[in-house]
Amino acid sequence: MSQTATSEQEPAFIEVGEGSSARRIAARARAGSNPGLVWLGGFKSDMTGTKAIALDAWAAEHGRSCVRFDYSGHGESGGEFADGTIGRWLEESVAVFSQFCRGPQVVIGSSMGGWMALLLAREIMRRGNAKAQLAGLVLIAPAPDFTEELMWKGFSPEIRAEIEAKGVWLRPSEYGDGSPYPITRNLIEEGRNHLLLGSKIDVGCPVRILQGAQDPDVPWKHAFALVHRLPAEDVVLTMIQDGDHRLSRSQDIARIIAAVAEIG
Repeated sequence: MSQTATSEQEPAFIEVGEGSSARRIAARARAGSNPGLVWLGGFKSDMTGTKAIALDAWAAEHGRSCVRFDYSGHGESGGEFADGTIGRWLEESVAVFSQFCRGPQVVIGSSMGGWMALLLAREIMRRGNAKAQLAGLVLIAPAPDFTEELMWKGFSPEIRAEIEAKGVWLRPSEYGDGSPYPITRNLIEEGRNHLLLGSKIDVGCPVRILQGAQDPDVPWKHAFALVHRLPAEDVVLTMIQDGDHRLSRSQDIARIIAAVAEIG
């Protein structure tokens, strides 16, 4: 099936949250064999990006199930981006995983999606006896703790003061249409409830990490800090010397798919 065809698959919608926090989440679930694929996108990204579509096309070609979705405030899902927090998007990730996945799954997380994948793995281990389990994680330029380590600690005193005083700062963007996007005080403060890099991270499955050495958004040292917190067994970090943050070139896509196939 072509990438164009996969991108035209109609989404299903689920409701997540209650009352004023309820939002409509768009997902595309392809039926197939296991291990299934689950895509967790990045900050301000959606499920129709190059990597997501390529993985869905690969799943279709190999008869594998594949689930991708948009966080609230992203893509085809409801809600406002400015209302988003790590906990809110994690709740949506858990809801989509529970609703659409059965049996072993390979979770592929890109950038913020890498943080989400690690948090999802922890939540799955906590709950136990779920209808779906993790076969492995493939993390692409993973950005755990980015609200604290890569945003707040890197912001100038002026930006911090603006966030604290106004509750939001509009950050310039080199991605998408180039429009600035809001970084809220709530995003920063709530993100502190989900920090992982200060202690051991037990995910209970194999982990493959792909990191570009030329990544300006998530430095390669961040990937090393993550590896240091993961169990030593069956964790592989692949450093792509000329790779950037997107890792969306054909050779990058091939590496991502190879990592997925290696897990199962």
